[in-house]
Parts: sequence; C-alpha cells; structure tokens
Amino acid sequence: MAIETSQDELLALLLAVARKDRQAFQRLYEQISGRMFGLCLKLAKQQDLAEEAVQDAFVQIWHHASEYHNDRGAPLSWMMTIARYRTLDLMRSRKARATDGDGPLDRVEDHREGPLDRSLRSAGEQALTGCIEELSDVQRDSILLSYYRGMTHDELAVALSSPVGTVKSWVRRGLMALKRCLER
Repeated sequence: MAIETSQDELLALLLAVARKDRQAFQRLYEQISGRMFGLCLKLAKQQDLAEEAVQDAFVQIWHHASEYHNDRGAPLSWMMTIARYRTLDLMRSRKARATDGDGPLDRVEDHREGPLDRSLRSAGEQALTGCIEELSDVQRDSILLSYYRGMTHDELAVALSSPVGTVKSWVRRGLMALKRCLER
C-alpha cells in the first residue's frame, strides 16, 4: 500500500513526468492509482470500465503533464479530474454503443450552431478561457460537465459526489461569475 504522498511530492513527480521520466511516472502511478481506481469504480460501478479509465487517464497524464500549472488546482485534483472525465466519457461511449441501431431517430444530430456556441464565439475564446480559469475547481467542473458534456444536475451530483442542491449552486454561482467576468 502506498504511503500518503504530499502535494509537493506529487508536483515534483508530475514535473519529472513532463520531462518524460519513466521512473517518476511509475512512482506517480504507484502513489495515486489506487485512489484513482476507487474514484473510477465509484462512478462507473464496473471494474473493467474503471480499469480502462485509469489506464486512459495515466496515458493522458503522461502526454499532458507539461500542461499542468498551479492555476489548475492541486496536482492530485488535476489528475483525479482527468480520471473522472475519462470515466464519464467511457460510460457515455458504452451507453451509446449499447443503444446504436435501436431506432432510426435515436441518434439524430443537429449540426447547426446553437445559442451557446454563438455566445461563446462572440464573447471571444481568450476572454472566456481566462474567465473560466478564475472559477473555483468545483464551479469549473460543474459548468464544463453540464454544458460541454450535457450532464443533468442529477448526473453532476453523482459524478462530483455532492448533493444536487450543492451542484446547482456551483453551476449558478459559476455562471454568474462568468457573466460578471465577461462583462468587464
């Protein structure tokens, strides 16, 4: 069993992984894979899917460790967020495959630009990115999962392991903060 690792030690390992240090990557895996698997299993409720999500998350960490910076939260939070998103992506992918072909209208897609797309484009991608980075981690996760992944408040509550009312508050307060930021 891995000894509890400090955020400073995780940061040092992550920086070494960014330099493609395989030993640091192995140590990082040993330190957090158990916790990461627990999160993925809690979300997916399927061992094989959780294992795949952990593997995919570590591949992403290997390739994107150089993109980590302190503004994105603590190293452990950043890596667990990658695992959470990967788990949710795999769950959706499997759900979509299970229902493919059930009916001709099940997978009709509207490729037209929606109001959110127009709004985001007009606000300016750089301004929006800067404003999103100013949000707290939970607000940012809630909004991104809701608007970009199409999750309902109930799905967000499960994914973020928080009560529905709390999730709704995060989304509402995050959107208000984004609006204020973009109006500046």
